[in-house]
Amino acid sequence: MVFLPPFSNNIIKEYIDAKLQTQIAGFDLTIRDIMKLSDGGEIDFDNSSRKIPDHETIKPINDKWKLQAGGYLVRYNEIVEVPLDAVGIVLPRSSLMRTGGTLCSAVWDSGYKGRGIGLMITYSEITFHKNARIAQIMFIKTQKETEKGYSGTYQNER
Repeated sequence: MVFLPPFSNNIIKEYIDAKLQTQIAGFDLTIRDIMKLSDGGEIDFDNSSRKIPDHETIKPINDKWKLQAGGYLVRYNEIVEVPLDAVGIVLPRSSLMRTGGTLCSAVWDSGYKGRGIGLMITYSEITFHKNARIAQIMFIKTQKETEKGYSGTYQNER
């Protein structure tokens, strides 16, 4: 397994502070928006019946969100462009876990470009400050470069 440095080929853009966010194996992602899911979703095999739940952006008060236990969508500040010869993996920072929260994320496919979203689960009340570092993305080099890359619904999101 080979890890790519996050600044090779301008993989990450619109970050807050590159020096603070750059880690040994990846790059910290920060909170831009937190959203509450409003209703239920639907998942099928070929996406013909897929329904992504509506969600409502929670406005911060004094640049902070005080969240009760539950599940939330988090939009990151950083725009990520996954190289065609890599995939992105997002994991929670240990400080998020130590305060009673975690993040769930899917593989970020080769060629994905956008301001991604993660599912944050809090098991207790937690206060988050605007731009808080909650996740770390790392890039793993694939055996070969894909020609086309990701072209799904979430390409170039936000």
